[in-house]
Amino acid sequence: MSEYAIEMREITKTFPGVVANDKVTLQVRPREIHALLGENGAGKSTLMSILFGSYSADSGQILIEGKEVVIKNPNVATALGIGMVHQHFKLVQNYTVTENIVLGMEPTKGRLLDLGRAREQVARLSELYGLAVDPDALIEDISVGQQQRVEILKTLFRSANIIIFDEPTAVLTPQEIDELMEILKKLRSEGKTIVLITHKLKEIKEVADRCTVLRRGRYIGTVDVANVSEQDLAEMMVGRAVRFEIDKPEQQAGEVVLSLSGVEVVDSGGVVKVKDLSLDVHSGEIVGIAGVDGNGQSELLGAITGLLPLSKGSIILDGKPIEQYTIRERIEAGMGYIPEDRQKYGLVADFSIAENSALKNYYHPIYQKKFGLLDYAAMEREATSLIEQFDIRSAEGAATKAGSLSGGNQQKVIVAREISLSPKVLIVAQPTRGLDVGAIEYIRKRIIEERGKGRAILLVSFELDEIMNLCDRIATISKGQIVAVNRHDEVDEYQIGLMMAGSRTEVAQ
Repeated sequence: MSEYAIEMREITKTFPGVVANDKVTLQVRPREIHALLGENGAGKSTLMSILFGSYSADSGQILIEGKEVVIKNPNVATALGIGMVHQHFKLVQNYTVTENIVLGMEPTKGRLLDLGRAREQVARLSELYGLAVDPDALIEDISVGQQQRVEILKTLFRSANIIIFDEPTAVLTPQEIDELMEILKKLRSEGKTIVLITHKLKEIKEVADRCTVLRRGRYIGTVDVANVSEQDLAEMMVGRAVRFEIDKPEQQAGEVVLSLSGVEVVDSGGVVKVKDLSLDVHSGEIVGIAGVDGNGQSELLGAITGLLPLSKGSIILDGKPIEQYTIRERIEAGMGYIPEDRQKYGLVADFSIAENSALKNYYHPIYQKKFGLLDYAAMEREATSLIEQFDIRSAEGAATKAGSLSGGNQQKVIVAREISLSPKVLIVAQPTRGLDVGAIEYIRKRIIEERGKGRAILLVSFELDEIMNLCDRIATISKGQIVAVNRHDEVDEYQIGLMMAGSRTEVAQ
């Protein structure tokens, strides 16, 4: 028997203008959780896409259980016992859990589809691996964490012994992350070999046996996780010392810039998502909203930014009520917005960096030529300046399509655009979700710099360490209501957790 379940030797893969993998070697032992660590754009997902057959390597060898294989497409990978749980799920929303899992491998009875037998198989697998998924539920009716479990069941239904997880916690709540860590341990105990693509050092320390680090497409090293610290892993990943704590100078907050009073938001089904919420944000301060996902944060930000209607209450920006303002009018009044989903709300993937940088002010004179035509040369000049200022790594400069950028660089494009507009209030949602430690350090530093310039910043994050490190005041939300407002030095993560669960209420301005 081979020492390794997976061997990828000297793998090279290039795209136009980019060497994604440069002679990368990966060796994964049977029945281990092997973390694949690297910055956004380091080549992790490309390497695993080659293993799963989504891409073909330009050169190199792949061995499974000691035998050389050629993986031309995902069907070949599936036949070899390789499954992949993608970061962006590949599910049919109006199909049931069972229908999604068996899609493409539907069991039959004679010439008829045997969904009853399929359902029994799904239920058995769900129970065996502790996945607790209702086989009859529609995908559109279950949580993101449950949808991920369906993706895991899809691989198990296809008898995968090697399972690749691509950034599996990027869209999960803290509770769902804890549950996933237990699922990974269970899969390992049942004999599965796991490759975990991630940049979250705490998760690697919690579940991984060994870790291979890539940097800018190159192999840096493989280490036993038990023998290294998070700091060691971070330095291997980015090639320099990384500061986990951000310097935040003490400063006096100024006048109220954003004032929410009695805000209520009702969803399309008539359910009240935000109820009687009041909160002020001053210039030169960061106010964080802490809470478990699904407690009204998205609806609140939608109402503030004009994406959702306000049912009751008032929103005052710089002394003026803006409830009836259009989105453009809110931008012109001084509102910047870094959305929680950069791909869905922040960028147009098929647009260039230059076009994305001008999305919010393309109609301004600086971008206009005669007869209302856009001045693309001016857009590219401005975007080139932002690329330099914000260290946006792109293959073709301002002409690079946003969809081809790594997650960290996509986020930098959005941050650069919003900051360049010099907003009076900056609404920031999940600014570092799915980013590596280097990008996280950079984004957080820029937010602190904007605070220093006197911006009023409202931050929504599910990362409690981010809330604790960045915010001057912390507003805890539960079931659509603010249950506590505290200065950052008055509470710890444990106390905030209690308030998030609604078991403690304490308001101190």
